[in-house]
Amino acid sequence: MLMKILVVAIALALTALTCWWFFGNFDKKQAHAEIINGQQEGRVVVKGGYEPEVLYLKQGVPAEITFDMEDQTACLSRVVFPDLGVDQDLTLAKESKIVIPTDKKGEIDYACGMNMFHGKVIVQ
Repeated sequence: MLMKILVVAIALALTALTCWWFFGNFDKKQAHAEIINGQQEGRVVVKGGYEPEVLYLKQGVPAEITFDMEDQTACLSRVVFPDLGVDQDLTLAKESKIVIPTDKKGEIDYACGMNMFHGKVIVQ
């Protein structure tokens, strides 16, 4: 009887941990791109995910994001911007640059090649 209670308690604890992991409200790191010589430059570090997860750009100012590859995990080896038709291999260089259109306001989502890690660019 004690063993059954212990197994149920462990199962409930693991279920709670899984729910927290997938549905928890974690703070997303945010940053604003720097404007240098009339061009916006954002930097996203790829290490166990994307940092910052949210990058703000100013509308109408040309923009480029540098993905700084510090993680060789297979999942994070690619970055995909579905709305822009971009699917870039990040393992070819330590830093990979992607041009982001800023002609209209909105959100541009991106993810790793396996769609497990996500980020967002917000043009405002």
